[in-house]
Amino acid sequence: MLGLRLPTDPRWVRIAEKNIADILTDHAYCELKAATTCISLIQLYPDKSLLVERLAPVITEEWEHFRMVLEELKSRGYTLGFQRKDEYVSGLSDAAIKGGSSEDRFLDKMLMAALIEARSCERFRLLSIDINDISLRDFYHKLMKAEAFHYRMFLDLAEAYIDANKVKSRWMFWLEKEAEIMQALELRGDRVH
Repeated sequence: MLGLRLPTDPRWVRIAEKNIADILTDHAYCELKAATTCISLIQLYPDKSLLVERLAPVITEEWEHFRMVLEELKSRGYTLGFQRKDEYVSGLSDAAIKGGSSEDRFLDKMLMAALIEARSCERFRLLSIDINDISLRDFYHKLMKAEAFHYRMFLDLAEAYIDANKVKSRWMFWLEKEAEIMQALELRGDRVH
């Protein structure tokens, strides 16, 4: 469904469950960044009515997810730790078009957002079926569904504004690039990506 070229190493869940406070902290910041990304996209593209219409409720949803992760941290006796550099997103950002047309830059923003949501969905799915903590299985199952919806929404937004063949071609590039980035990253259990 997601089309990711490189699945997460199955050992990731075992490593992540040894670092629950860290994974939840990173997850909280991912939700916060997702909300701010949607805000930024609306600010950059207020003339794209469909984008504004679709992203406005996602801001509220991502903010609620952030609050849910904070509550999960609190219920376990943890506090929100400090944000760490997201090497995954940095790698994607480095591959994005810097010049080119405004259409090309817009397309890359949509596809990067879709990829981040797809990878989060894939990781949340792994947690929802394989982590030993049953309450976290349920927690991540609910969030996995939202990530899948967001992934598809960003692809749909790209196709709403740009020729579908161009979107598909660039999506193939991004899937390969994302696999390269994932391959180069150290397997860590304290990060969502």
